[in-house]
Amino acid sequence: MRKRLTWPSRLPVDPFILLLLATVGVAALLPARGVAATAATDTSTAAVALLFFLYGVRLSTREAMAGLAHWRLHITVLACTFVLFPVLGMAARGLVPVLLTPALYSGFLFLTLVPSTIQSSIAFTSIARGNVSAAICAGSFSSLVGIVVTPLLVAVLLGGGAEGAGGFSGAAVAQIVLQLLVPFVAGQVLRRWLGGFVLRHKRVLGLVDRGSILLVVYTAFSEGMVRGIWHQVTWGRLVALLAVEAVLLAAMLALTWYGARRLGFGRADRIAIQFAGSKKSLAAGLPMASVLFGAQASLAVLPLMLFHQMQLMVCAVLARRRARDTEPAQPAPRDPVAGPRTPAEDAEDAVRVSAVR
Repeated sequence: MRKRLTWPSRLPVDPFILLLLATVGVAALLPARGVAATAATDTSTAAVALLFFLYGVRLSTREAMAGLAHWRLHITVLACTFVLFPVLGMAARGLVPVLLTPALYSGFLFLTLVPSTIQSSIAFTSIARGNVSAAICAGSFSSLVGIVVTPLLVAVLLGGGAEGAGGFSGAAVAQIVLQLLVPFVAGQVLRRWLGGFVLRHKRVLGLVDRGSILLVVYTAFSEGMVRGIWHQVTWGRLVALLAVEAVLLAAMLALTWYGARRLGFGRADRIAIQFAGSKKSLAAGLPMASVLFGAQASLAVLPLMLFHQMQLMVCAVLARRRARDTEPAQPAPRDPVAGPRTPAEDAEDAVRVSAVR
């Protein structure tokens, strides 16, 4: 009997990334102009608000608070996400203009400021037989903190009018509050009544998530084409950007793994720290970039899109290696929310579900 191939075996590239690239191609060939551009921008603004409202409905604050007892692990993940990553991002400033243009560097630095993923951190931690409960809480904390911390970090590190940044003003703060924070808080408030509906219609709402993100990407890249921003990027610069991002990912994977060992964490906790502390959320970063960078958003999100695909492919291989290194007698940790999962389900989630986190 032939063994059924799982999704990652058939297609090593995240299919959502292919959709994003196709959207970029459409924006390059058919950019929105005039009235169409205004309509696309207004619709994109509403889509971002809807995204963060749904994030608020889905994110269980109770589950996040339940993990406070493991506070050392969560502080470690937050430090990796919002301290180590930005420090490495600022260190890359020395690569301008030899390897990176100022605009690409701003996007590169921005990717180091966004929160960690949730679903992919859980999926990879489960595959690697790590502490899944800790990964759930760590991802949740990162998303909650990122709503406030990411814009503040952008204000401090990119708000000085650097090329490629959108600048940071009182109007930008108001826009962030209205477009990101208010919908998120509203979702948290209404979670008691809408949580069950969201659980029953996860697939449909997942399509809404992805459709909203694709709209945000089309609007950003379309505006970039109309303004001629893409003439600033060459293939050589893109190759250099990929190389710099590969070094960044390798450094974070090493720092989270060996640093967690030096801090005295056990193997299961180290796995959770590595996968939650070394990744960045595409779904959170794209809408934030559209709010924070304005017309420069297309270049700002390019490094994040490339890093997202890279982290999925590398972490998929690493998670399987971690699983092989674990003693067979140790059962795989179970997700306390979703219940026991099969390896095929975990592998599929790692590629499919994490595309929106």
